[in-house]
Amino acid sequence: MITLHGHPFSRAHRVMWMLKELALPFSHVPTDFRGGATRTPEHLAINPNGRVPALVDGDLVLFESLAINLYLARRYGGPLAPADVAEDALATQWSFWVATEVEKPLLLAAANLMLFAQASRDADQAALAIKKLDRPLKVLEAQVAARPYLLGDRFTVADLNVSAVMTLIPITGVPMGDYPNLAAWLDRCLERPAAADWKPISFTIPRPSTEAGILAMFV
Repeated sequence: MITLHGHPFSRAHRVMWMLKELALPFSHVPTDFRGGATRTPEHLAINPNGRVPALVDGDLVLFESLAINLYLARRYGGPLAPADVAEDALATQWSFWVATEVEKPLLLAAANLMLFAQASRDADQAALAIKKLDRPLKVLEAQVAARPYLLGDRFTVADLNVSAVMTLIPITGVPMGDYPNLAAWLDRCLERPAAADWKPISFTIPRPSTEAGILAMFV
């Protein structure tokens, strides 16, 4: 039995989505980072980083949401899995890409648009973060201009990992008018039934004192 540790409002949502796409039965431990549950000795024994998600599959224990999803695709197969070595490399490429090129400025923008309490938001920081998003979003816009999904005609783990990082775009209203193909692709991905848990965010987070603290949100 697979066990997933993490709250749906965290990066654990990405793994929940993957497990549902694969129709894999799993046990869910709803570890909520907001209440200190990720710092207990029990959780630190599973993920010594004190973060979520963490996945236990038999004797294997994994952390890092995008790596977990790549493992699940390779281990359990199905239409989301890479069809060959080239697709496997491309799925890994896009997963690394979204983590390094998109997640940081998107999280900084989202924090200052919605996630912080109103008095703690900084419109200038939000605008700067959105400006930094332009270059990677143009890359993704070009990639999906001539194909419905990142690797071609079918939805794969590459699309899931990239779009799961980008759920903050529709939640916070980051403008997408310059990226119509990207916007249509993101809609196709997030409208999948297995992705449904991404929508309800109804809380705010105290503003951390450093940028590193902001980037650690949604552990």
